[in-house]
Amino acid sequence: MIYEKYVKEKAMDTKKQKQNSDLITCIIKTREDLIMANHNYEFADGDLIDYYLYQIKATQAKYNYLLKKAKQARFISQHA
Repeated sequence: MIYEKYVKEKAMDTKKQKQNSDLITCIIKTREDLIMANHNYEFADGDLIDYYLYQIKATQAKYNYLLKKAKQARFISQHA
């Protein structure tokens, strides 16, 4: 019984670590996307300016959401 509980807790820990790792990976990828969108905006002309503005706004919203999720999971200091 104790062994089964240990195995179950270990499996839950592994699953949580995987989810945490996926969240961190997603945050990093989104930050890179935001940097690239800002870079592309700097060199955009014509109609592409609007496209990159929307892309920056959407990516920033996603980034803020992911940071909020990470804070809730206590990955990031609440004062950061």
